[in-house]
Amino acid sequence: MEPKFNIQEELKKLPDKPGVYLMHDKADRIIYVGKAIILKNRVRSYFRESANHSPKIARMVSLVARFEYIVTDSELEALVLENNLIKEHRPKYNTMLKDDKTYPYIKVTVSDTYPRVLFSREMKKDKSRYFGPFTSAGAVKDTIELINKLYKLRTCNRNLPKDCGKERPCLNYHIHQCDAPCQGWISPEDYQQKVEEALEFLNGNYGKILKDLQSKMEAASEAMDFEAAITYRDLYQSVKQVSQKQKITDSEGEDRDVIAFSKDGEDAVVQVFFVRGGKLIGREHFYMTNVSENTDGQILTSFVKQFYAGTPFIPRELLLQMEIEEEEIISQWLKERRGSRVHIRVPKKGSKERLVDLAARNAALVLSQDREKIKREEGRTIGAVKELAGLLGLEKISRMEAFDISNINGFENVGSMVVYEKGKPKKSDYRKFKIKSVSGPDDYGCMKEVLTRRFLHGMEESRSLKEKGMDEQFGSFTRFPDLLLMDGGKGQVNIALQVLDELKLSIPVCGMVKDDHHRTRGLYFQNEEIPLEKNSEGFKLLTRIQDEAHRFAIEYHRSLRSKEQVHSLLDDIPGVGPTRRKALMKAYKNIGDIREASVEELAGIPQIPLSVAKDIYSFFHESMIN
Repeated sequence: MEPKFNIQEELKKLPDKPGVYLMHDKADRIIYVGKAIILKNRVRSYFRESANHSPKIARMVSLVARFEYIVTDSELEALVLENNLIKEHRPKYNTMLKDDKTYPYIKVTVSDTYPRVLFSREMKKDKSRYFGPFTSAGAVKDTIELINKLYKLRTCNRNLPKDCGKERPCLNYHIHQCDAPCQGWISPEDYQQKVEEALEFLNGNYGKILKDLQSKMEAASEAMDFEAAITYRDLYQSVKQVSQKQKITDSEGEDRDVIAFSKDGEDAVVQVFFVRGGKLIGREHFYMTNVSENTDGQILTSFVKQFYAGTPFIPRELLLQMEIEEEEIISQWLKERRGSRVHIRVPKKGSKERLVDLAARNAALVLSQDREKIKREEGRTIGAVKELAGLLGLEKISRMEAFDISNINGFENVGSMVVYEKGKPKKSDYRKFKIKSVSGPDDYGCMKEVLTRRFLHGMEESRSLKEKGMDEQFGSFTRFPDLLLMDGGKGQVNIALQVLDELKLSIPVCGMVKDDHHRTRGLYFQNEEIPLEKNSEGFKLLTRIQDEAHRFAIEYHRSLRSKEQVHSLLDDIPGVGPTRRKALMKAYKNIGDIREASVEELAGIPQIPLSVAKDIYSFFHESMIN
């Protein structure tokens, strides 16, 4: 056994060097990762009695069972390692960037004799040219397709010119979308000229190609070659559409990211505008969690560190909403990643300041819309449950269970149980029942069996867990509902109340009364029908529950049919195959008669030995827990 970790003793061993520290809880989970210029000073500061920690840090420290650290040669190395460890372990008490997106690039293999234009998710340090990042993978693919059509560039992966002439040209040559460099039918120089024009296009210079397409379209039209004219027209419209997507331009023509955020409670939304070559090519928003006790500067610092640790492209300039912490070391880190200086600026006036303000307003809008969405969702779920509780005069409803019965061909009865917690379906707790004690269309008898089995199973499971010293939460049936919902009126409610009374359980039971169109019109509760407003959230929730219970039963029917099990319950009895099943059905009119037969009567059938007769009898008369 390893010796117990003594925090005070280990604090004395901390080195006077830069590095990264990791805090572990009792379960040895990493709950916090941080970096330090001097490990000794930083880590000790957490455990001083006089330390004035924020509530979040105080909670974190109270959970620390041990810590470890990694020494680095510099603060810059510590920053890189900190980012990697946060991304790897996602510690609970670090301010986290929730999104982990990779953005697409357009890659032009300019070092090849016959270059290609490709889609790429990463920007490598090779001899290719990259354009992006872009926010839409679909837009990137469309642009690549357009470029290949415009300039007739190859899309194959043949090794050229080494493999020239080894295979026949592909379909693209025959439909006039490639000049077949694979056959050597276009010189490297002529092909390179097309690539240069494609690069001009990717740099945003659309004027030349638009003018060229228009003249070709007009010439084809005058020559009455309308098919070619339509092709040039479609290409012209595609280029026009791409050119019009550039909504914001910057005369400086720089690559820059504009970053601002808005926060509310535990969450923040960061908005990033991507400006490439002076043009706004897209924007994206990111969610930050666990921010309530962080300053605005700390939130922005965490975002910059985590975001640029994961993106391959670093622009020349970052325009930020406010000053960030550790700016000097972050600038140095970004410079190393980019290979040249990165300017971090907080603009105070002019167009740049307006751009940052626009990003901030967009972030606030996203956050506001999310809040409204959450409120609407709460109205549909928790609000609807509270509405039902008020109608029924119940103090609280959290868990609801609804039951439905369906018949199949008179031989199979099945029951479904669906569970809703806080107004949302909890599908892991759904259950389906194949009826054993009832034959024919007897919904009341079937419902009695299903409810009895459900609650007997839960009571038995609860007893078993207690005997083993285990918590009841580990049982699948141990948690009983706050409200039982029956798919019907007075009759179904009375069956449920009878079962609960026999088992000495006290659970409110409510019937979902239907109209002539088999839709819920009200609730039957405590011997009276309670009408419901059809536009109310409570009514809508009940309708969803009723539909879900019915859907679940129907799906069970389908699964039984797909397994060819709908014809007889006898298929589930050990020792009863097709021959014995036929013998039983020949001797008895229905399943009910088989269930009522004694062991001796069953054994009197020639094809049924005594041991199988006992199995058949036990199957129908064993405890309804099974």
